[in-house]
Amino acid sequence: MCKDEIAHLQTWAAGNNLRLNREKTKEIIFSARRKGALSPPLPGNERVPSFHVLGVTVNGKLTAADHVTTLLSSGTSLLYAMQVLHSHGTRRCTIFSVRRLSRAFSMWCQRGRTCSAADRTHLDSLLRRSKRLSCCSDDVPVVADLFKTADDDFFHRVKTNSDHVLQPFLPDQTNVPYQLRNRSHNITLINKTKFLNDTDFIIRMLYKYSY
Repeated sequence: MCKDEIAHLQTWAAGNNLRLNREKTKEIIFSARRKGALSPPLPGNERVPSFHVLGVTVNGKLTAADHVTTLLSSGTSLLYAMQVLHSHGTRRCTIFSVRRLSRAFSMWCQRGRTCSAADRTHLDSLLRRSKRLSCCSDDVPVVADLFKTADDDFFHRVKTNSDHVLQPFLPDQTNVPYQLRNRSHNITLINKTKFLNDTDFIIRMLYKYSY
């Protein structure tokens, strides 16, 4: 089946004046729980445990572990370089911004699912060190609060942008004939089941401020 899919991609690329470079094509298997032996990779394809896309390192288990490791490594190297420069008389400056840390937050910041408690602890430690070295603004909140803000901002864009790719997945809006307290949204809640739970971004956000 994988071989047929590769052939289909090559045909599609050729029909759109593109060329699929097989030498740069990588193969990755996504699976939360791997059972049994894996099939061998396709001839000419390299199977990798993770890859870098849109500034985020994605692994085969869809966890943030590899991405957090990359952030910690680059952040530590940056702080060390700043310490060396400061020891030679260079003035300290705020270079470790939240934007560097929060790139594609909504993709990998799901607490307890993609980003573990240990990952969040390590990121908080990096932020504290950055503040201590005056390389990060003191008003930057802890990682858990950054996650919440990222979720709220992303959900707001989904609600208010009719052209957003996730807009069709939102339930219908509900019209309440009487005045209630202010709500974060007027969207109909989806009945939760064991198949529809907090691992779904839209369901998690619909229920976030419902109590």
